[in-house]
Amino acid sequence: MEKPDKKANILKAAEILFSELGYEGTSTRNIAKESGANMSMINYYFGSKEGVFLDIMNQRIQDFNAQLVSINEESISPLEKLMQVIERYTQRIMCNISFHKMMHRELSLAQRPEMFCKLKDAMSSNLTFIEQIMNEGIADGSFRQVDVRMLIATIMGTISSVATMPSKITADSVLDITNPKDRAVLTARVIAHLKDLIKTYLTPHK
Repeated sequence: MEKPDKKANILKAAEILFSELGYEGTSTRNIAKESGANMSMINYYFGSKEGVFLDIMNQRIQDFNAQLVSINEESISPLEKLMQVIERYTQRIMCNISFHKMMHRELSLAQRPEMFCKLKDAMSSNLTFIEQIMNEGIADGSFRQVDVRMLIATIMGTISSVATMPSKITADSVLDITNPKDRAVLTARVIAHLKDLIKTYLTPHK
C-alpha cells in the first residue's frame, strides 16, 4: 500500500501548492518536499509537473462526470435532475475552493495552450450533460424556452463568485468561509438561492 499512498500524498500536496503558489510558482522540488516523496517517484507516476497538474484536474473532472451520468440515468424529472446537479456542483466547489481557484486561474489565463485545451475538452462533456437535462425539460414542456448556455453560466458563475469572493455575501456578518461550519452555512445558502432562482426562472409562464 506504500506506493498508492505516496501517489495520493503527491497529489494532495501538489493541489495545495498549486492553489497557493500558482502553476509557475510551484516546482516538482516543492511537491517532493511537501509530500515526503522523492523526485524520481514524481517522475515515475506523472512524468513532469504538468503531469501532476493534469492528473489532479482530470480526477476532479472525471469524478463529477460520473456523478452527472448517475443523475442523468435516474428516473426522475428534469427539474429534479437539475436540482441534484446544483446541489452536488455547489458542494464540490465549496469543499474544494483552493482547487477551484487553481483551475479557474489556468482557464482564465490560458498561458499553456496545450494544457488549456485538455482541460477545456475534459470539461465540455460535463457541460453537455447539464445542457441535455435542460433541453429535456424544454422538450417535454416542464421548462420554458430559455438560453440554456446563459443559464448554465449563471449557475456556475454564481457558485464561483461566492467561492472566490465570499465578501459579496458575507459583508457585515460574522461568517468566515475558511471556517468549516460557516462554509456549510454559506453552501446551503447558495444551494437554496440557486434552486429557488432556477425553479422560478424555468417554470413555464401561464
